[in-house]
Amino acid sequence: MASNTALRSAAKLIRSSQSFISKSSSGSRGFHSTGIKRGGHGHDEPYYMHAKHMYNLDRMTNQGLKMSLAVFTGFSIGVAVPVYAVIFQQKKTASG
Repeated sequence: MASNTALRSAAKLIRSSQSFISKSSSGSRGFHSTGIKRGGHGHDEPYYMHAKHMYNLDRMTNQGLKMSLAVFTGFSIGVAVPVYAVIFQQKKTASG
């Protein structure tokens, strides 16, 4: 008697899972993406400078100013972030 009930419940479970699978596979959910643009190389050719001309630092206008600013900015961030982190941690430890 108990095995008969177990078989019925197993069959009911299989039927319900099959109906669930068929509903979910025929539904409108799923992965999709926009279409791929055909042609070209994925960029606007007149506005894109290709790699062999990209990093000509010797032809850069205002090179001294731009490179000095870039080095100074990188150095400042490299110093300021750890200093801020230490001050923040000390304040947090002192207040707790």
